[in-house]
Amino acid sequence: MADNSPSNSGDDGNVWTVGRLLTWTTEWLGTRGSDSPRLDAEVLLAFVRNCQRILLYTAFDEVVDAEQRQKFRELVRRRGQGEPVAYLVGTKEFFSMSLKVTPATLIPRPETEGLVVRALDVWRQEFSGKSGMRVLDVGTGSGALAIALATHMKDASITATDVSQAALDIASANVSKHALDRRIRLFQSNVLDHPDLAGSWDMIVSNPPYIREDEFDGLPDDVRLYEPREALVGGVTGCEIVQRLVQQASASLASGGWLFIEIGPSTVLAAERSISETSELVGEPTLKDASGLARIVQARAL
Repeated sequence: MADNSPSNSGDDGNVWTVGRLLTWTTEWLGTRGSDSPRLDAEVLLAFVRNCQRILLYTAFDEVVDAEQRQKFRELVRRRGQGEPVAYLVGTKEFFSMSLKVTPATLIPRPETEGLVVRALDVWRQEFSGKSGMRVLDVGTGSGALAIALATHMKDASITATDVSQAALDIASANVSKHALDRRIRLFQSNVLDHPDLAGSWDMIVSNPPYIREDEFDGLPDDVRLYEPREALVGGVTGCEIVQRLVQQASASLASGGWLFIEIGPSTVLAAERSISETSELVGEPTLKDASGLARIVQARAL
């Protein structure tokens, strides 16, 4: 970082206030390719000061002490090298909930919130808010989907799986953080292979790996270099895991049960074809995200 960076407070006769730190850091991160330099600066400074981000706006004139400046400078340096903010601070907000994240899990994204919204809409409209819903989250990662659904489906029975034990450890911490230990069961399983997952599910949701092998090198550096590859890449076609999930879900959903899978634009056609070729399922229209990209494939069990 430059010699006039926040670690050198006082060298130019000025002091590093909250406002000055945010301005300098926003400009510097902008030169390092951050898509959201101001937000990054605010999240990192709020983390160092152990305060809510909104409180920074009432503290613009406060001087930041040397210890906090040094911690902040190190985080900003790492962010400038591409390390995701969520990994730097150890948390990410999802559906208005704070979740612990580490490099063992994907960072929850706004697009995935659409999966929660759709599942809740179907629960209310198609199941009339049915009590005792049996819901399965396949590939839970940090536990984001399972926790969001359990929070809003107050008496649903939620089961979440992941092939990675390291990811399940993070999911377990998040389940406990949100006091849902009695509501959410966790299993290590490759898709639905675990014997305890047999049975009739009212709803199966999943954000599985769906990136094609040949797409991986083109991902942004802060994704490709830091997030777990096994949670991103679905195989040569990108749909290998999705196809397994569709096949196993067709035999595991209750009659009238629903399947929701997050997918990417490059693999949506293969995912839709997998559903249409499965006689036990009836495909529903694929949903788009806020950017107008195909994002959620869905089906009902006969």
